[in-house]
Amino acid sequence: MAARLAREWEALQRHALWPTQTHGCIMALCRTLLSGARTWIVIAGRDAGAQGSDAGGLLPLCRDGGYLARWRIMGADELFEPTDALYGDYDNARALAATLAAQPRALHFDRIPAGSLLVPALRSAMKGRGLVLVRPAMPSPMISLDESWVEPERHFNAGRRSDVRRARRRAETLGAVSCETLSPAPEAFDALFDEAVGVELLGWKKEAGTAIGADPGQLDFFRDYFRDACARGLFRVSFLRIDGKAVAMQLALEWAGRYWLFKIGHDSAYDKCSPGTLLMLHSIGDAAERGLGGYEFLGVIEPWITRFWTREQHDCVQLRTYPFNPRGVAALMADGAFWLGQRLGRRRLKPARP
Repeated sequence: MAARLAREWEALQRHALWPTQTHGCIMALCRTLLSGARTWIVIAGRDAGAQGSDAGGLLPLCRDGGYLARWRIMGADELFEPTDALYGDYDNARALAATLAAQPRALHFDRIPAGSLLVPALRSAMKGRGLVLVRPAMPSPMISLDESWVEPERHFNAGRRSDVRRARRRAETLGAVSCETLSPAPEAFDALFDEAVGVELLGWKKEAGTAIGADPGQLDFFRDYFRDACARGLFRVSFLRIDGKAVAMQLALEWAGRYWLFKIGHDSAYDKCSPGTLLMLHSIGDAAERGLGGYEFLGVIEPWITRFWTREQHDCVQLRTYPFNPRGVAALMADGAFWLGQRLGRRRLKPARP
């Protein structure tokens, strides 16, 4: 069964626009962060016995226990990255939606692309069966690359270019500066991965608790996921070194002709020479020089991205469904009470008018 599922997934993942949709990502989640969760791999719209066909749809779901537990896309809560179902066309998305609409639990899809065909398909499938709510979700920042990004500084104003030159000079006073982006052989993966994780632990993320080296579950997941990607030639690790010492790092994947940045970090002892910025310049320029179509920051829109790098983004939505049954109505009432509490809390925080 597992082998058949893997073949189905491989046939469909040519339609994956996000690396979070791939078989390697979901299997790594199942082995680590979701090892105790209830899971459901929804497969629909594929002709029985079809081999290598583009037809079909697939959506990996999970949920917690309990009467009100909602089905959610695997990895949505664990990674908080955009993702979507796999489908060849609207008919396949509609077949998935029909299966989802027929089951009794609410659905909670946190960050799916605003243009996902699953949105109109579920709206149609839930008619007469339940309520569908679609709300804006946090977008994902990105850069559309072209030849001009081979030298990323060309996109900066004069003041920003001066800041970069100053940072580079400061770095050079500390020793020989070098940048590299590697696509390592599988046997070199663990040493390079551990080196990158070690760099991240030397920065502010350790104290904030967001460094993957400070979270055993996240560490196990990313090691598993990236090791599989390395075997497939998709894994990329970048370093900025000063006199051979790694002081900034990036962990990324190259997927669907784009560079996907999962983790960044730098040694806080080198803050004055902005090693993270210098390495970002290198990796963006390298991606553009190799003809990749986009540089994906993943995560969410943050000031350091919009101020220095890009205002481009992938719009995302949050999609929720509530079946017309006792379980669905109870889930809607619980969510409604939560939203109302949030809104009232925000009103209390607003300053009074003078």
